[in-house]
Amino acid sequence: MFINNFDPVAFNIFSLEIRWYSLSYIFGLVIGWYYCKKITSDKFISNIFDDFISYLVIAIIIGGRLGYVFLYNPTYYLKNPIEILMIWNGGMSFHGALIGIIIASYIFGNKKNINNFIFLDLVAISAPIGIFFGRISNFINSELYGRSTDIFWSVKFIKIDQLTRHPSQIYEAIFEGIILFIILNLFFKKLENRPGLISSFFLIFYSFFRFFIEFTREADSQIGYLIFNLTMGQIISMLFFIAGISLFYLKNEKKQ
Repeated sequence: MFINNFDPVAFNIFSLEIRWYSLSYIFGLVIGWYYCKKITSDKFISNIFDDFISYLVIAIIIGGRLGYVFLYNPTYYLKNPIEILMIWNGGMSFHGALIGIIIASYIFGNKKNINNFIFLDLVAISAPIGIFFGRISNFINSELYGRSTDIFWSVKFIKIDQLTRHPSQIYEAIFEGIILFIILNLFFKKLENRPGLISSFFLIFYSFFRFFIEFTREADSQIGYLIFNLTMGQIISMLFFIAGISLFYLKNEKKQ
């Protein structure tokens, strides 16, 4: 058993608190940005990817926040609409951010008259980097924690209660971060000239990993368990899994 009593604040600059969660976004974006520019063989795409980053940052923040508001806690925010803007209080949805990124890629691709799946594939190949840092910060913050268990690698989140729980954040960091990164990179060079397939693989494998890991993760207290005793995250993952399969077959049919 591991005792988790980490401080969510990484360090202070005068009276300003720098939190691990903020650092995870910064590191994820910066390293992902660098990796995208390094891995693509198209110099033109590499150059204009710098312009795409501003779209990406806005999409992640707005999409992630609105996704959480409308999918995970709509009742609260309908009563307290001003708090929608208070992103520093926490509350971001990965699936909401993903929808934001899809919209931003579509807008940017149309503006540059380039296939938007080229940008989506680059984001997909680097997204596991950000997911890894994000889940590690979730673990440090004692949030999105797992269900109660007696397994020997269980974790006691002191800030939550005295129960021993699954370190579901670490499971996600490993499977949605490290393993997903390896899988996508194995296919990238072979599929770089077939825009959309890497995006489909991302949707398929991320959703698959997320769905099963959610069985070890505590349901959101304000929602609980839904149909067939599934969580909101599992239901949304099923929808994105279907979208990934559909995209895969669509892109393969176009190739044929």
